Amino acid sequence: MSKLVIVGTVAFDAIETPFGKTDKILGGAATFIGLAASHFDVDSVAVSIVGDDFPEEYLNLLSEKHIDTSGIEVVKGGRTFFWSGRYHNDMNTRDTLVTELNTLADFNPVVPENYKDAEVVMLGNLHPLVQSSVLDQMSKKPKMVILDTMNFWMDCALEDLLNVIKRIDVITINDEEARQLTGEYSLVVAAKKIHDMGPKYVVIKKGEHGALLFHDDQVFYAPALPLKEVFDPTGAGDTFAGGFAGYLVKTNDFSFENMKSAVIYGSTLASFCVEKFGTERMQNLTSEQVHKRLLQFKQLTQFEIEIG
Repeated sequence: MSKLVIVGTVAFDAIETPFGKTDKILGGAATFIGLAASHFDVDSVAVSIVGDDFPEEYLNLLSEKHIDTSGIEVVKGGRTFFWSGRYHNDMNTRDTLVTELNTLADFNPVVPENYKDAEVVMLGNLHPLVQSSVLDQMSKKPKMVILDTMNFWMDCALEDLLNVIKRIDVITINDEEARQLTGEYSLVVAAKKIHDMGPKYVVIKKGEHGALLFHDDQVFYAPALPLKEVFDPTGAGDTFAGGFAGYLVKTNDFSFENMKSAVIYGSTLASFCVEKFGTERMQNLTSEQVHKRLLQFKQLTQFEIEIG
């Protein structure tokens, strides 16, 4: 079985949307990535850090989803990373209310020995130096390195970010971040510039408007499934990345054609994530539900047309 290394936060979130609010609940990039990837029965490990305030039941939840937690460091006397945010009515914009780095401030990731030969590495949104240190620990070059990042690192660690971007195969960012990174408004031109920075594939996420996949002169577009209600978009991007990575690990096929399917799987899983607060929907999601929604995606995008 192919292996997947997932690096990112395992955290507490407190979320407020027009549909309600939560107290501290399970969150974090590595959590959402892992839960999404678990739908492909891959051998995955989460590399992260928490304090001893992190409930054992959450670690057990990850283990029950066949996510190896041996890479999650538990700091005695430490407190777990905490983020709180409030979404506006359009659900696309949000205000960060609280960010407490806690144990994450001194995070030095350690990849477990039996995962240093993993075929795929998914670098969740963290400081670029942390992401680079994970690649330095791999005993052989992974077949595929996927990186997620955000505008914060473009503002305060751009040189480090550009250095790690040179070492990866796929970058996943949103449209606003793609424009900031390149200074280009056109996403086609922005993707070309990012491609020249190192990545073979560029995935630009557009939230409720789907995602674009670029490779050389090829472009693929996957729409987002229209949903009646969106309760909480917090983990959608990470869920997309987890579905994308999980599918590639399972199929062991890293061609552009297969990445199209990976994008569809990522979009499908992300469409479930937003239907409940936090990880609740992803914890209880069944393969039958995923299959049914994949058929909806297919019907949404397939058509026949005569071109005379």
